[in-house]
Amino acid sequence: MPVAISHFPLKLVARRMIAPTVAHLSFERDDGQPLACIPGQFIQIHFHYADGSPARRSYSIAVGRAPDAAPDARVEIAVSYVPGGAATALFEGMAIGTTVDASGPFGRFCLYPNDANRRYLLIGTGTGITPYRAMLPQLERLMDERGVEVVLLQGARTPAELLYGDEFRAFANAHPRFRYLPCLSRELPAADSPLAHPDVRHGYVQNVLPELAPDPAGDIAYLCGNPDMVDATFEALKAVGLPVPMIRREKYVSNK
Repeated sequence: MPVAISHFPLKLVARRMIAPTVAHLSFERDDGQPLACIPGQFIQIHFHYADGSPARRSYSIAVGRAPDAAPDARVEIAVSYVPGGAATALFEGMAIGTTVDASGPFGRFCLYPNDANRRYLLIGTGTGITPYRAMLPQLERLMDERGVEVVLLQGARTPAELLYGDEFRAFANAHPRFRYLPCLSRELPAADSPLAHPDVRHGYVQNVLPELAPDPAGDIAYLCGNPDMVDATFEALKAVGLPVPMIRREKYVSNK
């Protein structure tokens, strides 16, 4: 028999735009219960189309907690606004303090406790960068405890579309073992922009891989975001010898 999925209400407590078409939404469980989750997991939001038929959308949890922190009621997600989209209409129309039906957490796009690698290559585009934001406290612990190194490649078209880019840059500045490389395909930041940095690259994330010299013996790669990017990067990593189990993937498609 199928396992029953437990639903719970989420109350919207804050909303802010983090890119021209992406909103960061902060919720709290409205049933008084915490949400125990592993960084990298996602929730599903349940609603109805205009004709009354059921719909659901998946969103990675964007908030990270220290590995030894107790679960709490916070849930944060990044939502791409798509013109004419049913989910877009739902979230744009939500007033602060109102609730939406959710379930989860789900997914295995997480850091594994038995990993013994020397370096993580975290590669993401669009809202596919969200799981890595949630992983930052866990990565901080791993860098301290076993000296692992981390490189985050974030792909976007323009500087304005670098979701959480200021947070990733601040984290990199504070942690020498963490390197942040934004890869911009259309527009580089102005020389006097706060986003200008020697680690900014022009092009697609898969084009930057040779610079990082992926090591089959010591690297684990995570790929999340646009399916074409995930497929191209997966093939590039396989071509340099990374074992398939060491390439962990999650594809994102636009949620309408």
